[in-house]
Parts: sequence; structure tokens; C-alpha cells
Amino acid sequence: MKDQIQNILRKGKNENASESDREKMLALFHQPEKEFLLKEELLEELENTFENEKGSNEMQKVFYRIWSNIKKNEPKQKSGLTWFYTTLKIAAALVIGLFLGIYVTSVNSKTKPEYYSAHAPKGSVSQTVLPDGTIIFLNADSHLKFSMEGKKGMREVFLEGEAWFDVAKNKKKPFIVHTDTYDVEVTGTRFNIKTYDDENEVTTTLEEGSISVQSTENFKIGENIILKPGEQLVLNRDSKTATVKEVNTKWFTSWKDNKLIFINMELKDLVVLLERKYGVDIEVKREEIMKLHFDGTIKDESIIEILEILKKTLPIDYIIEGQKIEITNKKKLN
Repeated sequence: MKDQIQNILRKGKNENASESDREKMLALFHQPEKEFLLKEELLEELENTFENEKGSNEMQKVFYRIWSNIKKNEPKQKSGLTWFYTTLKIAAALVIGLFLGIYVTSVNSKTKPEYYSAHAPKGSVSQTVLPDGTIIFLNADSHLKFSMEGKKGMREVFLEGEAWFDVAKNKKKPFIVHTDTYDVEVTGTRFNIKTYDDENEVTTTLEEGSISVQSTENFKIGENIILKPGEQLVLNRDSKTATVKEVNTKWFTSWKDNKLIFINMELKDLVVLLERKYGVDIEVKREEIMKLHFDGTIKDESIIEILEILKKTLPIDYIIEGQKIEITNKKKLN
């Protein structure tokens, strides 16, 4: 039995102990039939600790302080075993604390933040609600990884693509979004971040509250950029320059309500957006029409209805070849 207890204790306090081993060790303290052997083992462990630890003098002070309190509250006993049993109680108190300390420290030092993922494939918009009540909408072809206990205990998100956030307020636990260029830190607010790899611009649009845009290894900022409601930060990946401007935030966040608003958008950018929204492949056959501009709104229209609108608005035509849509310039009538 003693060998069994020693084995459980040894495994449980090991730095690389599994959760199962730690649970078995802690379960020993709830088994009355093993109490004496366990305390004996704890006393031996305590004595070894006194001999080996640099802080043994301080531990001895704690030992005698606990002993004094126990003696003061206990009725006097004539048995010569009084000191021994009292010592066992102290040993149990101290070493249980020692093991629990080892357990907590080991868990804290070894446990890495748990990250969870969310994804919105092309042709869809998805909604995610985090455990703290934060609401996130993911636009088409976007990926999200998040943890409620990330770096330095912060709420932490990694974003690829586009997302709209309604962050639950918690001043003691900031919320940080990592992009491939800069980080965005908030405590509770509404904002939109667009950071697709195949687009030259990264945009952050603030609807409500306040956000702080911060440097990363990929993008250095002299000072953090603080955005106010109605402001948008636009970063050019090529030039590494960032500009802040006032915008109508609805133009940049309406996608979460399945509504797209285009203001003077070039056809080349519109094509990319339509490919994501409808999950289709679009090829523009003539380079000169790529710079055509379009203003409009999409709500519940199908891709065919959108193409028909574009055909009536711009000098273009289209054909559908299998799974691909080809856009070309409109043929002139003789």
C-alpha cells in the first residue's frame, strides 16, 4: 500500500504529469483508509524539503507557527505520541499545500491557451458567439481563430478575411484582433476589419466605442492610432502607409445583413467580391473593362440577376461556360 501511495504521489507531482495522474494524487486526500500512510509519506517529503530547499528556515517558521496554533486549540493529551501526531498534521498541511502549489504551477506553466476556429466558406456569411457574449460575423472566405485566455490572459482573435465584431465590454480583459499587418485592441465596441490576403488594402472601420491600432513585426506605427466612431483606417500593403478618414460605416458593414453597397467600385474589385459572395469563378476577358466603375446595392439578388444589372449599367456582356462566368465588353452593333 505504501509503495502504491508513493508511486501515485511521484507521478502526480511530476512536471510532465498527465491530468489523470494529478487527479489520482489529489484523490488520495479524500480516502480515510489511506490517511495514516499518506501523512507518513507527506512527513517524509516535508523533511526532505527542509533539507533540500534554500528557503527551509522560512518553512520551519511556518511549521512551528501552525504547530503552536494546533496545540493552542487542542485539549492536552498525556500520550507520548502527541507530538508525533501533531507533527503529522502539520506535515499534511504544509505538504498538501506544497503539492497543490506544484500542481497549479505545473498546470499554469504547461497549459497553453486553447484556440477554437470558425470559418465562412465562399458563398456564405457565418455568425459566431464567443463564451463572453461577443458576437462575430464572418464574411465569405474568412477564417477566425480565438481564445478567451490568450496572450497575457487577454481575449485574443486571429483573423484572415473579413469580420464584424460586437465585443462584450470588459475593461479588465481587453480584446485584441491580430491581422497580418497590425493589431486592434478594444475593451468593448463595434467595428469591422477587412484583411484578405489577395487585396492590397487592409481596412478597419469603427461603428461604436474606441479602438487602438497597434504595431506588429510586419507594420510599425510611431504611436498607437486611436479611432473614433465613423472613422476608418486604411493600410496600403505595398507602401506601408496608413490613412484615417471619415466614412459612412453602413457602406462597409452592411454585408453582415446580406446587403452589399457599392460606391464607385471598379469592376476588378467587384468581381472579387461577387466571387466570394456567390462562390463562383469569374473571368474578365478584356483588360480595358477592369477599370469600369459601378454604383449600386445588392440585397437578395441571385448572381444571374446581378450580371443582368451590370449588363444594363456597364458596356459589358457575359456568358456562362460550365462553372465559370466570363465577362467581356459588349459587342457593338453594325
